[in-house]
Amino acid sequence: MTTRRQRVAIITGAGSTHGIGLATARLLGAAGNHVVITSTTDRILERVAELRDAGIRAEGVVADLTDQAGVDAVVKCASDSLGGVDILVNNAGMTAVSDSYASGAIGGTFLEHWHASLDRNLTTSFLMTRAVTGLMQAASYGRIVNVSSVSGPVAAYGGDVAYHAAKAGVVGLTRAAAIDTAAAGITVNTVAPGWIDTASASDRERRMGAATPVGRSGTPDEVAYVIAFLAGEGASYITGQVITIDGANSISEERGR
Repeated sequence: MTTRRQRVAIITGAGSTHGIGLATARLLGAAGNHVVITSTTDRILERVAELRDAGIRAEGVVADLTDQAGVDAVVKCASDSLGGVDILVNNAGMTAVSDSYASGAIGGTFLEHWHASLDRNLTTSFLMTRAVTGLMQAASYGRIVNVSSVSGPVAAYGGDVAYHAAKAGVVGLTRAAAIDTAAAGITVNTVAPGWIDTASASDRERRMGAATPVGRSGTPDEVAYVIAFLAGEGASYITGQVITIDGANSISEERGR
């Protein structure tokens, strides 16, 4: 009787100490999966040490996922070191990045800003998804969970058209990839968080969270629980879907009470 190897999960954008990526890695690791985590800086090695201290088998890769070479390095780490890729969580780009541009509104968005935001928030998910699809098809199994946002697919705020366009694009990518891979036993879904109190959240964002019907911002763990559910073996008949995690903010009609 052969023993099936443990599932291997790649979680991108996991460098923050208090972010959705690391929270997801902790949950997936605690569930018995091996995890490979990435970020653009070597702080990812500190997150790896934290996971290992918690008894989780973890590897970390410093990589720019807007570049094919960075994507290849991450997938190679998972396939060579741990035996394959069963789960992919495309979280990279979720954390806001400060730009030097005067405005992200439609009239003030420079073309380079537009391209940079789409690369960071959409192209990374495309490249990673494309890179793991063949491995998952060969195994007749896969779980891909993209992290979008309510900003773009559901709602919008002023001053960042590129981010909204990219996050809406993640939903389109999810649905198209779900159709392309469904027959191979692969599911592709998206979570759309609202105001989440991560390490990068501003005071303004926390005030917006306090104004939701729930009365507070969400936590990275609350998003991670939904991701972990979609990444589980039991979520085999859910694909191409978007799950909003925003404390009912996007459905509330009573504003400014």
